[in-house]
Amino acid sequence: MDTTPELTTPRRWDPIVKLTHWGVVAAVIGNAILTEEGSGWHIWLGYGLAALLALRLLWGLIGPAEARFSAFPPSPARAAAHIGEIGRGEVTQHRSHNPLGALMVYAIWATLLVVCGTGIAMSGPPPADPFAQRGEHAERTAATGAQVQEEREEDEAGEERESGEGEGEESELGEVHEIAVNLLYVLIALHLAGVIFETRRSGPQIVRSILPGG
Repeated sequence: MDTTPELTTPRRWDPIVKLTHWGVVAAVIGNAILTEEGSGWHIWLGYGLAALLALRLLWGLIGPAEARFSAFPPSPARAAAHIGEIGRGEVTQHRSHNPLGALMVYAIWATLLVVCGTGIAMSGPPPADPFAQRGEHAERTAATGAQVQEEREEDEAGEERESGEGEGEESELGEVHEIAVNLLYVLIALHLAGVIFETRRSGPQIVRSILPGG
């Protein structure tokens, strides 16, 4: 295998890139498997995810050279050339993302923007108490079955009267949110597959560069 290094120094991501990367990972995992949809913690993690994404996008404008958008512009032509390099067994070291990785990064960011935007539009401001919904649920389950059913019917009737067209709009937002979340999972799986492939092809440096303390 021929190796044609583009750089003589190994890639090292700065602390902000590492913070936003692993923070997004933690928020996505937390909302995927640790929180209930619509719960206080789910909403708070969504806002945290939005803040981390905003910080990373800002860092793409003012951060170090390898973290800026100009270091890895989305380019289908460069991505196609990179695929050609892979086919020929050539390895080029990149200070920032390689062309295929760059396309994946922008796709994930765009999807995260849709996830966060639709989630915030549906939830509104985060609740002051993340456990509020859990407490309400506990109080409700302590009541008798008849009381629970009566409260549920009253709530549904009230929501129908107050929502009107807004309910339809929220339903549409919910569908877009769900589609975007599912797409995000697919992109993450492809991203992990790409990292594994590139690590086997060109060595573990790509993983070491993003590890805390690396």
